Amino acid sequence: METRLSPEFAGTPEGQQAEAILRACVHCGFCTATCPTYQLLGDELDGPRGRIYLIKQVLEGAEPTRKTQQHLDRCLTCRNCETTCPSGVAYGQLIDIGRRVVDAKVPRPAGQRAARWALMEGLTSPLFGPALKLGQALKPLVPKALKDKVPHARPSGAWPTREHARKVLMLAGCVQPAMAPNINAATARVLDAIGVQALTAPDAGCCGAIRQHLSDHDGALADMRRNIDAWWPLVQRDAVEAIVVNASGCGVQVKDYGRELGADPAYAEKAARIAALARDPVEFLADQAEALAAKLRAKPAENLAWHPPCSLQHGQRLGGRVEDLLRKLGFSVSLPAESHLCCGSAGTYSVLQADLSKQLRERKLKHLAHLAPQRILSANIGCIQHLQSGTTMPVQHWLEFLDEAMRDR
Repeated sequence: METRLSPEFAGTPEGQQAEAILRACVHCGFCTATCPTYQLLGDELDGPRGRIYLIKQVLEGAEPTRKTQQHLDRCLTCRNCETTCPSGVAYGQLIDIGRRVVDAKVPRPAGQRAARWALMEGLTSPLFGPALKLGQALKPLVPKALKDKVPHARPSGAWPTREHARKVLMLAGCVQPAMAPNINAATARVLDAIGVQALTAPDAGCCGAIRQHLSDHDGALADMRRNIDAWWPLVQRDAVEAIVVNASGCGVQVKDYGRELGADPAYAEKAARIAALARDPVEFLADQAEALAAKLRAKPAENLAWHPPCSLQHGQRLGGRVEDLLRKLGFSVSLPAESHLCCGSAGTYSVLQADLSKQLRERKLKHLAHLAPQRILSANIGCIQHLQSGTTMPVQHWLEFLDEAMRDR
């Protein structure tokens, strides 16, 4: 795509990055066919190609409007378009740049600014856990718009206490320890069963994705640096063999630390090493099928439905890996129709774009219901909570399911 950046952006690192991405696009439109929002709305500007044009126009000097902002806001950042694109356009990076540029030029209404600030500061705060517990206790009084974001309290079970020579770091995350504490504990127990000790760094927190996708790039970089500082003492002395990130949305972000901090002389080398160590659990466990199988105590005769998060299949390009591992372990796993499409969660999207999010959730649940499963498995806390709020069918992390199968019931 021919591009002529305006003097405001020409020669800047952000402008150069965007220009290289724009030039890779050949206008083919393959991305439109797999874009969830285009399928719902039928508007070219609510598909990747249209949003690319909007971003290009702004970078070339056109003045963005509230409509420009709305079309970019409606993007889920699911990156399905990247999987479809034959030219390798890094759309996820481009939409982040486009949103930051447009948000700097188009002031948001006060209500939107307040909601976005509350999400960035509230979800990543140490006070999120106590606030969630209060919401669970007073759920009948929670506003209707937020009620399905408050899950039922779930116990985490015991964290393993055995020490092993093999050790990994594990990102606890920001919302996951409060919303679904059993995911981290179950991950630690599965690792413990095969002789791997999971460690957490108390000072680590949000991976940076929440602020990144709400156009607070400086805040996201600060989150990344804080995590690197928290992990570095163990990484520097080679005390861990990997950083296991069991929320696939966070995994995408941590694997991108090297690129995001590549121009920071104090953190570039550290960030690259952290990114190289980051692993989704399925990557770490892929060659452990025999060891895992030996630990299974129960193989439930259930029909399992697998919902692959966009961050796993499009962001990390690990589609097919979890269901393959579960099948090797003897479980029956099926994928629904349109398994490549987003469920509508997409981090804070389900709050900020609630109508579109719910439409995508109902579409996803309809396809999942056709499989008549006893439970739905996934790999990202956002997807799990979003789907669970729309169905009575159990929805859980695949490592929670595997942990159950390894323990006496």
